[in-house]
Amino acid sequence: MTRSDAACGTANGSGPWMLEIENIHKRFGPLTVLRGIDMRVAKGEVVVIVGPSGGGKSTFLRTLNHLEKPDEGRVKVDGQLIGCEERNGRLVALPDSRVAVQRRQFGMVFQQFNLFAHMTALENITAAPIKVLKVPREEAVAEARRLLALVGLPDKEKAYPEQLSGGQQQRIAIARALALKPKVMLFDEPTSALDPEMVSDVLKVMLDLSEGGMTMVVVTHEIGFARMAADRAVLIDGGVIVEEGPPDAFFANPQHERTRKFLSKVLDHRAT
Repeated sequence: MTRSDAACGTANGSGPWMLEIENIHKRFGPLTVLRGIDMRVAKGEVVVIVGPSGGGKSTFLRTLNHLEKPDEGRVKVDGQLIGCEERNGRLVALPDSRVAVQRRQFGMVFQQFNLFAHMTALENITAAPIKVLKVPREEAVAEARRLLALVGLPDKEKAYPEQLSGGQQQRIAIARALALKPKVMLFDEPTSALDPEMVSDVLKVMLDLSEGGMTMVVVTHEIGFARMAADRAVLIDGGVIVEEGPPDAFFANPQHERTRKFLSKVLDHRAT
């Protein structure tokens, strides 16, 4: 059994969850970033992850779709293992080409927009469906226009990224991720690179997605969004889940001292 195979764990049955994360560990050389995280996310649930910088939030998000391969533990989406498959009663790691196909079950929106500068908004959204999924061009264009309307930019299909504000670019990036029809959307601090006046438009799109039943895991410092949209709030620090719970209780009456200290700093910063 290889090191990658060992990270897949052992075979067993799946539960009624859209996303199952079991005992995820991640190390970068001598630095251990994740220390055995377990989480389950139901279909349509919105989980918001908060915590200090360097606590492991973004790394955790990237292990879910295997942009970072966990050193131990495993991830399932809708009952399917990501990065592994069962062979003769044991789990073995899949080659990168197979993992890339599995990764399409996730849509991911990063801090930076990562749009193709030489493509219009419409072309950015249609590129992957046409080239990767082999969707007919007319069908891909029709869906891209629907998504542009969904993110509030129906008049920007011919605009290039340099002609768009940061908030508009991030909304195009969300539409691009949705074009692959993912089962789970991952957001890694999607508003951190935006000017304050641009944040609300992006958060509105995310709130609309949550109300539409999209399963979402969101790393953010936007406490207002977490209170409105989250079904569950989670604090990750030191590579572990420190506390989790319904947002009303989590933000109003945290049980862990580490959570109270973090939230007091965040809320004090928002008030200044």
